[in-house]
Amino acid sequence: MNTTTTTAVDSLPADNVEDYRLVGLISLIFTIISVMISTLILILVWRTKPRLHTVNHLLICNTAFASIFYCVTLKNNFAYVIFGQWDTNDVSCRFRAYFAYSGIAGVLYSYLIQAISRFFFSVLSINHRYLTSFTTHYILIACQWIVVFLVTTPSILTTDINFYPHVFCWVPMNHMLHVVYTISVYYIIPVTVIIIIYICIYIQVKRAGINTTVASRSSQKRDLELLRRIMILLSIYLTIGILTVLFIVTSSRLIYFASLVWPSVCVTIEKLCTILLDREIYQVIQAKMDRVPCVSRFRRQIVPVSGRQDIQVTRQVNI
Repeated sequence: MNTTTTTAVDSLPADNVEDYRLVGLISLIFTIISVMISTLILILVWRTKPRLHTVNHLLICNTAFASIFYCVTLKNNFAYVIFGQWDTNDVSCRFRAYFAYSGIAGVLYSYLIQAISRFFFSVLSINHRYLTSFTTHYILIACQWIVVFLVTTPSILTTDINFYPHVFCWVPMNHMLHVVYTISVYYIIPVTVIIIIYICIYIQVKRAGINTTVASRSSQKRDLELLRRIMILLSIYLTIGILTVLFIVTSSRLIYFASLVWPSVCVTIEKLCTILLDREIYQVIQAKMDRVPCVSRFRRQIVPVSGRQDIQVTRQVNI
């Protein structure tokens, strides 16, 4: 949740740009890590055929692209706060807010279409097989970005956002209608729909019972597990709003600067969890690391115990 509390921010010694530079440097480090991991995911999925050429990994790539876009907008805002005081144009500030809100909305809505995809596979695929095709998901991704860039247009269509020296271009808290719209459309609506889809798939799996085949029940449980992963990764992004709320309540300088760093930290954690939670991507990375000489020096070799062919022990050998 990104808003500007005008009175609280103005009470801070914002003219001390050294603090912003330190915060910006820390944020930059995590942003670079996030972009590198997101780019790694894109390259792995693109080059690993056909193992990672699935609809699920197509949507993971879409989220990775949204994360890169979000990181770029974060750094752009930091650059203008620290170095861009020559650009005092309100219109420019509104466009920075527009792309920044589009970045976070793009990430959250990318998780929404992942949930919709799971709903297609788990509930609707029996009667509508075309919903599980790549073509359908390309259309889904295109619709997601069209919606994202449309719902964030109030940032540039209204005059609520204005330039203030050393302050990020967000919607001020004194424009309560715009703040409510931002929280509802960018955060609450996609999260609520994801939770509803999760409940629907959960109910579908529980109702399956003995009337469905083992393969069908296994597929539905797999969809439910994928949706759990989506909820875990989404919850990481939702923690971004916690520090913002604390700052609004306390007007603490420390919490304010922590809230500026935390988004880039969250993106880094989310990207690492994406790799760890996705078995296919994790195994591909692990296999590629085993080919590196310095990593494969201590690979494990399975050898049978003499006299007992059914028992094996693992022995570590140096190459």
